[in-house]
Amino acid sequence: MAPNMASIAGVLRQTVQYHLNNFAYENALFFAERLQAHDPRSPESAYLLALCHLRLGDARSAYEVSRSSGYRGTNLGCAFVFAQACLELERYKDGITALEKSRPLWAAKSGLGKNTPIRIPYPDAAAASCLLGKLYRAYNNKDRAVPCFEEALAANPFMWDAFTILCDMAIPVRVPNIFKTNDSFSRSFLQELGTTTAQQNGGGTSLPPEPPTRKTTAQSVNAASDPFVSTHGSRNGSDTAQPPNDAAAVAFDTHVSRASHRLEPPQAPPRRTRAAQALDPGFSDAGLSIASAIGYRLGSKKRDRDQEPAADLSDTILKSSSLSLAATERKRTASGHPVQPRTANGEEPRRSARLNMPPRIASAKASSTAIITGTATTRELKKARPPISRIMRPGSSGSSVGRVVSGNRKPLPENIVEADSAELPRTKEPPPVEVPPPKPIELESAKVDEALRYILDLLKRMATGYQLASQFQCQEALNTYALLPRSHQDTPWVLAQMGRAQYEQASYVEAEKLFRRLRILAPTRLEDMEVYSTILWHLRKETDLSFLAHELVDAVWDSPQAWCALGNAWSLACDHDQALRCFKRATQLDPKFAYAYTLQGHEHVENEEYDKALTAYRHAISAEKRHYNAYYGIGRVYEKLGNYEKALSHYHSASMIHPTHAVLICCMGSVLQRQKQTSQALLYFTKATELAPRAPDVRLKKARALLGIGQLQAAQKELMMLKDLAPDRAQVHFLLGKLAKTLRDKKSAVRHFTIALSLDPKASLQIKEAIESLEEDDDGLDEFMMH
Repeated sequence: MAPNMASIAGVLRQTVQYHLNNFAYENALFFAERLQAHDPRSPESAYLLALCHLRLGDARSAYEVSRSSGYRGTNLGCAFVFAQACLELERYKDGITALEKSRPLWAAKSGLGKNTPIRIPYPDAAAASCLLGKLYRAYNNKDRAVPCFEEALAANPFMWDAFTILCDMAIPVRVPNIFKTNDSFSRSFLQELGTTTAQQNGGGTSLPPEPPTRKTTAQSVNAASDPFVSTHGSRNGSDTAQPPNDAAAVAFDTHVSRASHRLEPPQAPPRRTRAAQALDPGFSDAGLSIASAIGYRLGSKKRDRDQEPAADLSDTILKSSSLSLAATERKRTASGHPVQPRTANGEEPRRSARLNMPPRIASAKASSTAIITGTATTRELKKARPPISRIMRPGSSGSSVGRVVSGNRKPLPENIVEADSAELPRTKEPPPVEVPPPKPIELESAKVDEALRYILDLLKRMATGYQLASQFQCQEALNTYALLPRSHQDTPWVLAQMGRAQYEQASYVEAEKLFRRLRILAPTRLEDMEVYSTILWHLRKETDLSFLAHELVDAVWDSPQAWCALGNAWSLACDHDQALRCFKRATQLDPKFAYAYTLQGHEHVENEEYDKALTAYRHAISAEKRHYNAYYGIGRVYEKLGNYEKALSHYHSASMIHPTHAVLICCMGSVLQRQKQTSQALLYFTKATELAPRAPDVRLKKARALLGIGQLQAAQKELMMLKDLAPDRAQVHFLLGKLAKTLRDKKSAVRHFTIALSLDPKASLQIKEAIESLEEDDDGLDEFMMH
């Protein structure tokens, strides 16, 4: 069967709250994004997502997410988070407006002592194991950290950060064995979701019996808290007032009596039971009728907003149960109370319009209480409309009922005897509502199971994509992310992962599109912005990079991502000293930010400060063991220094971490080519072109190698492909000119040399020498023909 959307949202909400309660805010943010993608129109989704950002200290994102509902004051949670963010961002007027608009939603009284946001006062085993694993990992004890993360995932597959850390540590993980459900996992959500569903259905949903001591439905009568358990329960052996199947009876509105439903008393405080039974040992069916009527009114939906009259009701029960046996011969009402005399001004006490009583109450003639019955009387009672009784007037002493609980009822005529004075007056009687039958446990369990299967399948796809990306199988990761629903593909986390995968493949154009989309959806996101700035650096988009850098620095000036973006902007402008200052500032803000050390090393290489570059790269490796960019940087330094053996070794180390990086493979081929091993280098270049077929630098190196070993036709094919990929590259046209010169095509050679000269005037000396050598070859050929 198809998964229930409400159940899926309920499971996600509970997961977000679980991680918030266990201080796993990044996990909470991840699942809040899933909830927002699943139910984007719900203010509750926006509230939880904004709350996660606020807990992570990202007030700007909390402001943006909660602004839609918060500023208008339509949702109290969004308004409160929005106002908190405004306070931190110094946007005081917006926060004041939001709270003032949401003032009608505030609680009337203080909630101190009534809040229970954390169901379990201490973290569970999964949260504790995950935290212990993080501590061991920070302590560089990998052998002890890995089992802790495995235990956390075994106890709770929703511990997302435990899974991602294992992937980042290059630990082999079987994704299908982690993200799977079981009975105990389903029951943990079933109880909470069942309670929510019961509240939404007016208490019409029963819950599973586990744990046995918990009663969660409005229909089930708890024998321990039932004030009338001694009269109809099986604990004392007196069961005359209940039929054998009373345990399965469900209490609905008395209007359902027309559909042959039975009236059952809901739960009431035990102290009233002990008091009533102590005062009236002969408590019989008439007393049960009183308790049923009063208990039902207390169990109605008005109970939640009117709790104060409970003490007055207990006094009413005590007074009615302490009547003497002689007084019972007087005329009484259906609930056992004596009939109140008419007052001097002709008013009658308040009467109940609920006279269409169930058969069990109407057949209580065997008791000492007289009950008015008869078809004619019943019809007459239905038509009755008496004036307002003295119960509703202050100072009235004509009734034992103190205050209104359930609202006023329609009045009865003066000439009709009070039928049920124990019924509490109501302001307005709602129309009869047909209550649906309770849903079985199996139905609710099936909904939760389907929701869990849907969520776990979603997590399985995301986990598979993340695992493939951590192993740098980027294309396979992209194919996996493409299988996600569109709503989840357009979330910041998935877009960032897809953008990084394209970046690792050197597909900078596609990566830039994904990050641009990410900036539109989440303009306040800081994570992965250093990668986006590097992509813009590779694309030579100086204006876009400068705008991004200044926007990030103006928004959050103390973030390392912002200073990395600014450093890349200065680097693209060829101001390497300013770029170095920015990258050093990023490492001061976050000494564990490995990528900033790597960018710092690149700038030292541009300034030919090789010793400082090696120091920066080693700091990056110390911050992150699998940071292949730093190994690549060290290899590049040694290659410039002429130490090709060490360069090849570090390139190989980087390639072991990232085996599909075309640039690394090209670097190994370049080192071999410098060592005059062109044929072996060509193998690396060919492999690199297979991994990145649209990378111009890779094909350029392959074309040079083919020219070097004399494979002219293959070289011409590669150069023609390069001409289409990078028509503005001067080196491509220069190589085409040399190839035409070798093939004795002087006209094509001159054309390509001229295009190369116009594209790169700085290389004019080398290009002019090539043209002059072409003329010298022609002069030499003419002299040879003359002799």
